Amino acid sequence: MPRAATTSDAFNAVAEPRRREILNYLVPQERAVGDIVGSLGLGQPSVSKHLRVLLDVGLVQVRRDGRRMLYKTNAEGIRPLHEWTGTFERYWRDQLTRIKERAEQEKK
Repeated sequence: MPRAATTSDAFNAVAEPRRREILNYLVPQERAVGDIVGSLGLGQPSVSKHLRVLLDVGLVQVRRDGRRMLYKTNAEGIRPLHEWTGTFERYWRDQLTRIKERAEQEKK
């Protein structure tokens, strides 16, 4: 039986650390493949492959500017990731509150 693609949705796509690194790099502004290659120290074929995955699952958008392809993050595509991680916000806040309370008690 063939193995299922591991990049079929946004969650699986961002499981790869290099893709998260590329997404972080694209947050402030759109960038050309060459900029990503130069700044992140990855090979061009690797960057292109990762960008294709991110594009296929809707986490980035691309536009042509002459001969260059410019990539940027797609806020709507990232929304499901943000919403899902937001479900854990209360847990994180509660944990931080407990840590602060323990630290205060230990000071006394």
